[in-house]
Amino acid sequence: MSLVKKNSFEELIDNVYQTHCVLQENAAKAVNFNLTVRNWLVGCYIIEYEQNGQDRAKYGTNVLEEIAKRLKLKGMKGLHRRALNSCRIFYTVYPQIWLTLSAELKNMQNVLPIFVDDSNIRLTASAKSKDDMELPAELLLSRLTFSHFIELIRVEDELQRLFYEVESIRNNWNIRELRRAIDTSLAFRTVMSTNKEAVIAKIKNLKPATNAEIIRNPYILEFLDLEEKPEYNETDMEKQILNHLQEFILELGTGFCFEARQKRITFNNKHYRIDLVFYHKILKCNILIDLKLREYEYSDAGQMNLYLNYYKDNEMSEGDNPPIGIILCDDKDDMLVKYSSAGMDEQLFVSRYLIKLPEKRVFENFMKRELNK
Repeated sequence: MSLVKKNSFEELIDNVYQTHCVLQENAAKAVNFNLTVRNWLVGCYIIEYEQNGQDRAKYGTNVLEEIAKRLKLKGMKGLHRRALNSCRIFYTVYPQIWLTLSAELKNMQNVLPIFVDDSNIRLTASAKSKDDMELPAELLLSRLTFSHFIELIRVEDELQRLFYEVESIRNNWNIRELRRAIDTSLAFRTVMSTNKEAVIAKIKNLKPATNAEIIRNPYILEFLDLEEKPEYNETDMEKQILNHLQEFILELGTGFCFEARQKRITFNNKHYRIDLVFYHKILKCNILIDLKLREYEYSDAGQMNLYLNYYKDNEMSEGDNPPIGIILCDDKDDMLVKYSSAGMDEQLFVSRYLIKLPEKRVFENFMKRELNK
């Protein structure tokens, strides 16, 4: 007599699929937990250094810029100045996380450096837990991702933040839903409404994130040191045109050097991607190219201006000129090519780049050929 249960083929497929889903979800939760812990500790290190670092006066207000620069040289991704500041705020808003982590971290070698005062952190965390209404740190860490915390630390009022924590967990809100709730002052509107459940229910109408989307989250990819593949962000048509555009520009032979594809820049939880980034050896500046397979819209210039300002503040090296932005669009009447020179004060450089860059008609002809294909 066989002790093995006889299953149908469909049951076999279902068992394999369900096992995959459960373990993939466990993996995503484990990565999110460790990412959150790392960023909390980064914030802890920075605060402790700012308070007790023996050479902190040497760096003064530029300490975050210097940390970001040194970490980038070590090959770490994502911990730029704004990200480091978010870690710093995260630690100050949620010091009680230490009460959950301390026992576990003490068993991990080289996690807490010598300059971190364990007793000081414990005292701060205990004081906050005693004075404030709060959810257990274990619950927050098990149910919320670091992207959730990035949204929550924007809420200064602690009671309102508690409301968003509770509702995020109760309703299983994804990041977009939480952001919408905060941006529309849901906590205040709920208090003022008689039908509170109906107000909250209106937030829950977005498609929940899948495990695959969670794993592809830029924070996760950086934490695991995985490559962000362009295929995650491009349609087949855009990808094909960008492939040809990249080759086309390099073949022009006018000083272009390829630097990045789908270059991501992040502001808190909002991610933007620049289609192509080149460096121009003659002009000594970055060239940012954004492709729009539609009519040109006024908001496109604002988006490019954001990219240019980001590059001026974060990517320019000593001796570089300000970056140049080019927007390629498909208009109903003709191909619009927009050269964005926002922030360029040196008129000499402006006239110089107009000579060194390809003429508008070169890009127009390229776009017409690609779209006709």
